[in-house]
Amino acid sequence: MVPPQHAAAVSAPQRREALASNIRPTPRKPGDKPIASPAVRRRAWEAGIELQFVPGTGSAGRVMQEDLDAYVAQGGRSQSASRTDQSYAERHDEKTIPVIGLRRKIAQKMQESKRHIPHFTYVEEVDVTELEVLRARLNASWAKDRGRLTVLPFLMRAMVLGLHEFPQINARYDDEADVVTQYGAVHMGMATQTEAGLMVPVVRHAEARDLWACATEVARLADAARTGRATREELSGSTITITSLGALGGIVSTPVINHPEVAIVGINRIVERPMIRGGAVVVRQMMNLSSSFDHRVVDGLHAAEFIQALRGYLECPAMLFVE
Repeated sequence: MVPPQHAAAVSAPQRREALASNIRPTPRKPGDKPIASPAVRRRAWEAGIELQFVPGTGSAGRVMQEDLDAYVAQGGRSQSASRTDQSYAERHDEKTIPVIGLRRKIAQKMQESKRHIPHFTYVEEVDVTELEVLRARLNASWAKDRGRLTVLPFLMRAMVLGLHEFPQINARYDDEADVVTQYGAVHMGMATQTEAGLMVPVVRHAEARDLWACATEVARLADAARTGRATREELSGSTITITSLGALGGIVSTPVINHPEVAIVGINRIVERPMIRGGAVVVRQMMNLSSSFDHRVVDGLHAAEFIQALRGYLECPAMLFVE
């Protein structure tokens, strides 16, 4: 670097030569503004060059015209050019990740399910406006004493009632023995995302729990799964499964059946949409149910009728409490 006190005696060629051996990509300290004339600043701005990164050879580190020349000549490109280059630069890096532990078990389980089960997925939209009104009122009255309710316990109750009418959907299929076992008890698997991966803790005897009991058990099991305290018994034995991504639920999904069960019900997110009711356009809260079935043992007609039964309960939630 040319000492500032000698700057005036240094010629332009000498300055370029000095810069050639002194340019470093080290930026100035935060708050240290580069010193430069208006002409230099205008030229740097037009070229897209950040003066902060240009070494100054003038008095007190002032950035000179020659400094800009040397900076560009030495490969110090403009910031916009650098950003553009990085955006479109080829990448050749690779990262190899062993599939082990729980991730391996998840992979095997998914492969087993897709290999054995001919899935078909049925999607239906549900108007949950009345359900949301009821849920808000119940939470306003009972949240402090009983805990807050999400949509999930209402769906669980609807499924319990629906499975009374369609017992072939609350079943497990042993395809090696060619035996389908239908269950009176509803052991409901709850697909739960954890840091280790996807787990399915099981709410046992959902048919014997009210809304708050379902909500409490779902919360307890989700916490156990996410903190690694869930037992083997709590993670096995489901007869049908619910899957939900909450606010990230999207509008449609194609859930994978939890083998050897024969059905899984997926919840998509609730959104406000304009709907026609009584000839008028009104705002309603809508939610899709995306559900998959094992076509070997569940006919499309029965799957559709089951989902329509769930829709009926959820759109008129008073029916959830009428046997």
